[in-house]
Amino acid sequence: MSVGSSIARTDAAAKVTGTAEFPGDRIPAEALWAKVVFTNQPHARLVSLDIAAARNAPGVRDVITAQAVPVNEYGLTMVDQPVLIGVNQCPRSSVPSDVSRWEADHLAVVVAETPEQADYAGELIRATWSPLRVVEDIEQALAVDAPLIHPENLHHTNAYYSLQIRKGDMKAGWDSAAVEVTGDYQLPHQEHAYLQPEAGLAYVDAQGRVTVEIAGQWAHEDRSQIAHALDLPAEDVRVIYPAIGGAFGGREDMSVQIVLALAAKRLHAQGESRPVGTVWSREESIVGHHKRHRGRIRCRWGADANGMIVAVQSTAVLDAGAYNYTSNKVLGNCHLGQSGPYYVPNAQIDSRAVYTNTVPGGAFRGFGAPQAAFAAETQMNKLAVALNLDPIDMRRRNLLSDGQLTVTRRPLPAVVTLREVVEACADRVTEPPSAKPFSSYRTLRPGSGAHPSRPDPLRAGRGFACSLKNVGFSFGFPERCEARIVLHGGPDDEHPSSADLYHAGADVGQGAHTVFAQMAATALEISVDDVRCSFSDTATSGDSGSASASRLTWMAGNAILGAAEEATKAWIDGQRPAEASFRFTPPPTEALDPETGAGHPNFAYGYVAQAVDLTVDIETGQVVVHRVVSAHDVGKAINPELVVGQIHGAIAQGHGYVMSEDLRMHEGRIRNPRLSTYLIPGIGDVPAEVEPVIVELADPLGPWGARGMAEMPMITYAPAVVAALHDATGVWFDSFPLSPSRVLAALSS
Repeated sequence: MSVGSSIARTDAAAKVTGTAEFPGDRIPAEALWAKVVFTNQPHARLVSLDIAAARNAPGVRDVITAQAVPVNEYGLTMVDQPVLIGVNQCPRSSVPSDVSRWEADHLAVVVAETPEQADYAGELIRATWSPLRVVEDIEQALAVDAPLIHPENLHHTNAYYSLQIRKGDMKAGWDSAAVEVTGDYQLPHQEHAYLQPEAGLAYVDAQGRVTVEIAGQWAHEDRSQIAHALDLPAEDVRVIYPAIGGAFGGREDMSVQIVLALAAKRLHAQGESRPVGTVWSREESIVGHHKRHRGRIRCRWGADANGMIVAVQSTAVLDAGAYNYTSNKVLGNCHLGQSGPYYVPNAQIDSRAVYTNTVPGGAFRGFGAPQAAFAAETQMNKLAVALNLDPIDMRRRNLLSDGQLTVTRRPLPAVVTLREVVEACADRVTEPPSAKPFSSYRTLRPGSGAHPSRPDPLRAGRGFACSLKNVGFSFGFPERCEARIVLHGGPDDEHPSSADLYHAGADVGQGAHTVFAQMAATALEISVDDVRCSFSDTATSGDSGSASASRLTWMAGNAILGAAEEATKAWIDGQRPAEASFRFTPPPTEALDPETGAGHPNFAYGYVAQAVDLTVDIETGQVVVHRVVSAHDVGKAINPELVVGQIHGAIAQGHGYVMSEDLRMHEGRIRNPRLSTYLIPGIGDVPAEVEPVIVELADPLGPWGARGMAEMPMITYAPAVVAALHDATGVWFDSFPLSPSRVLAALSS
């Protein structure tokens, strides 16, 4: 059986040998080149736009402005963003398009014979702006005199989206508390830093469809947004995903999809059949796509003398930036996560998303859960210290189990395995941590500021954190996933000899396409080598939903199982070839009650527990994480080696988030849009020892019992590191990244 075996990834050879084609690789030599011109205005009204010099520049074929966009608006979960900023309002758009609300709003698209000509012509565009007051953080956005970034918003406030939970009797909870702990947690931005910057290719195909070859996470949603802006029927737009160089949520929203499609359509109407391509620089990528939300969470937790949580009061504000993107969905996860994976009898939780004139916040691995877990798990660790309890034992007393009501007054879906995951992690950290000389196990990068330390100032610490995270879309969204299978063989064959699998799900580097093939082979009882696959093309596959929310294996597996069952029935009935499509729909979810927060928000969950051992030099502030134990209930590991890879990758990203990544903003602009100054971890920085612990306790609704897990190792890493640093030094850190200078300053205060 293919399911459960660590077969090699189907794209491994191509990626190792360099023959895999990413969008930038597919731009042919004869293609025209597009340059997206940013406004470079965090907040200003466009007074005039002069493109004459650009139009007359050498090699220029077209300069596209807002007037060329049929419906000048888009948005993944809320339509609030213009495709291009222009002087005149598009009559068919509800979004005012004459105001730049972000430095990377798109002003124009120059199409030329070469990249150099397009760049040069872009510099010739002259825009006159009337500056508006820049709202650069959530404090300014919430001030009573703050300018409205979206005056069209009916809420008439920059705090445009909010959620609340009211459960139990808060006064009774506080009265029964033996200890209380508070925290004012500051959460930073995080850049996705995927290997492949934004790139794409657009043309009109032989069937007359505007076709975009791009890297994304939801091909059918990309198609929908392109079709809306271009005022085309969806069937007249085709989206294809070649190899994708990473995503992590950063490709859920539009980057160059719409403008490339618009350019190809316009040029085709002018008799130009050549495709149009573009490749962003790293600087354009960092400035031009959304980030993990920065924000703050202020909370107060109480526990009784037996270590039982009795009250949680928490307020979260996330910086949505200039546009919503997925902020409402991210806020939902952050909202639910603020009470942790615990039974909480009394809760008062308020969460808001706030517009500012900064880079938009959007989906990023865990989308909202890492921010919430940092606050909740640090509060839990503070309670354990206040009560002189072991942090793992403190959790044992409070973890949710089957049938217990969450803060939304509904139980988690069966089967809840938090306790098993916590114990699996705890079993591997029975020996106390010990300080390790940095030079004994780490080759430090030149220029990192670190150095081999003397033993005397070294302190060892261990931290623990656990969490849960939804699998799939939430809050009443009509979740679905489609698959199509065609079986081949002779008329007298009892079993098919081969199969074609058509699925639109995106492989963003996690190995999804390999897992799809494994699941199809197992469902059909044939070899995985006999499954031919066609992926990520809206012309050949039904809607898969997004490669996000740890949902794709769970959803695609159920869709593939359904298609395999229906195709097998057709085979038994004598059809040759036997074909079937299947649309899987999971159990419904509910939007939360606006007053109480009651509701059933999710249909499935994943569970994680992590322990972190580190060493800190109290004389320099240098921190090195040398061991991580990361335990996950994956239900069933469809491909165990890919699960291990996801754990390692998420820990590396979590390490950068808490230790080094520091996006600097000033007056609405990103000041360090390069990987030389925005420091993601290298091989010499990540933890030296990572021990993945795979627990397999079946989700009754998951395919072969599988649960989603790709986001989970990211969620608990930051609070576990902070707990370990407190264990080593006695100092709590309520913000990060934990650069040596910041650590040293806190230890010296």
